[in-house]
Amino acid sequence: MTDKPAYYITTPIYYVNDVPHIGHAYTTLACDVMARFKRLDGYDVMFLTGTDEHGQKIERSAADAGVPPLEFCDKVSARFQELADAMNYSHNQFIRTTEERHKKAVQHLWKVLEDKGFIYQDNYAGWYSVRDEAFYAEKELTEGEDGQKLAPTGAPVEWVEEPSFFFKLSAFEEQLLALYDNGQEFVMPKSRLNEVRSFVKGGLEDLSISRSSFTWGVPVPEHEGHVMYVWIDALTNYLTAIGYPDVDAADYQAFWPADLHMVGKDILRFHAVYWPAFLMAADLPLPKRVFAHGWWTNEGQKISKSLGNVIDPFELMESYGLDPVRFFLLREVPFGNDGDFSRKAFVLTCNANLAKGLGNLAQRTLSMVFKNCEAQIPVPSEFTNEDKEILSTTDNLIQIVRAHMDQQEFHSALEAIFAHAAAGDKYISVQEPWKLKKTDPERMNTVLYVLSDVIRQLAILIQPIMPESGAKFLDMLKIEDRSFAELGADHRLAPGTPIDKPEGVFPQFELPEEGAE
Repeated sequence: MTDKPAYYITTPIYYVNDVPHIGHAYTTLACDVMARFKRLDGYDVMFLTGTDEHGQKIERSAADAGVPPLEFCDKVSARFQELADAMNYSHNQFIRTTEERHKKAVQHLWKVLEDKGFIYQDNYAGWYSVRDEAFYAEKELTEGEDGQKLAPTGAPVEWVEEPSFFFKLSAFEEQLLALYDNGQEFVMPKSRLNEVRSFVKGGLEDLSISRSSFTWGVPVPEHEGHVMYVWIDALTNYLTAIGYPDVDAADYQAFWPADLHMVGKDILRFHAVYWPAFLMAADLPLPKRVFAHGWWTNEGQKISKSLGNVIDPFELMESYGLDPVRFFLLREVPFGNDGDFSRKAFVLTCNANLAKGLGNLAQRTLSMVFKNCEAQIPVPSEFTNEDKEILSTTDNLIQIVRAHMDQQEFHSALEAIFAHAAAGDKYISVQEPWKLKKTDPERMNTVLYVLSDVIRQLAILIQPIMPESGAKFLDMLKIEDRSFAELGADHRLAPGTPIDKPEGVFPQFELPEEGAE
């Protein structure tokens, strides 16, 4: 443990019925950027991701594959771990719900809820989506062209009747509405809060939390023949990872309640209704925020396996490199909204901001320093008003970026950073240091010094989004201390510091041919 403030961020744990796709990469990327930002900003961060490995859908998928469920889970979970490594995520833990520590945690939580009188046994009869692992009320269903009843997600539902244990969700309607209305931004963005509030105001029914028609799940303690409903199982992972049921464990004491649960909008109900109700019933503190982001389409089309247009994150990274992919996914659309992935938009956005923006500014500046200043940071003379202005706005940029990041406004944070790179481009064009070399070498040194320090600070700020690229810029400048504590006027570049010969950091991409995917 440290004396730093703690920050706990989680991805949903991903269901292992299929291989990872761009949606999984996107959610975890957002968490990774938050985790890296907070670490650089002086926090002790716990960043959790993992895989959800129980339920009827997995039991059926394993049967279709002709392997035991655990063997099936081992294989698919490994693919998610490969994606985490390939995307350079900085998670502290990768949890699997088939781990013994998790079974212990969720069975303990069950017993707490049962002992407090919030669980009772009855028979369940209703509509269930195996694909969503969710129960739906009749009023939520629509009818497909073939007469098949469909969930709001479009998944088919089937009628289920079986003995079940129920959680008294209906008892928490008023408490949940009070939670949403307390002004603490428990659900973000606000449009999603309205959706959740409307669902709860419509009336809550008690929730079936066990299944007895299949066996692949955590056994209900002391009730043979029942396994836990996948969501009470899965949601408890956020507690398992920090030591629950030992509430005196160092990690539990430091990190609970979680600061941010990041989820896709399709699983918001489970995190913003069921999860806080379970915690309220168990007298456990509630997470501070649930943020539900939107979905991606591909070239204007909904992504689906049947259309064959699933975006493979591994292929994207192979085609364009890791950092440009990380940049584009968080720069293209306001986080929380739906977005459309287009290779043309990818190329135009990355070229404009990366290759022709910050990359070009750094290459021009540091090449002049290397060539004209004996390959070392020049000694500046007195700063002009123009110098002071760009340095001052650079010094204050962290405050703007921090405010956006604390609201998960990644798009706006990146916009602020790269607008400042454009300001640096304007400054160099106005100052024309290549002309000053002959007319006023001392002024040239000052301009190049100012630009070099602007680049240093921008490189520190882009580290959470593009860690490899930020490191390359900072390596060229021989910057060892790279936290946000090094930003600002008190930590300017040391004149005389030798620098490496600059090399291009961001490639320029060719536009795809018309009609190419």
